[in-house]
Amino acid sequence: METIKFKTNIKCSGCLTTVTPYLNDLAGEGKWNVDLDNPQKILTVEGDFSENEISTAVQKSGFVAEKI
Repeated sequence: METIKFKTNIKCSGCLTTVTPYLNDLAGEGKWNVDLDNPQKILTVEGDFSENEISTAVQKSGFVAEKI
């Protein structure tokens, strides 16, 4: 299992609520986290997913994820 980190534009708990169904469908509940306290709003995903799969899921919810 791999851990991948992304810089995002997910800024608040409302944004987090919007992206949750997309990331839960891809990675599963409890397999991802967004650090809203970090200035870069870091998304951490655990699992065997490609960078593109994760970025696409985030983009479908209206946000941007850039691998760091």
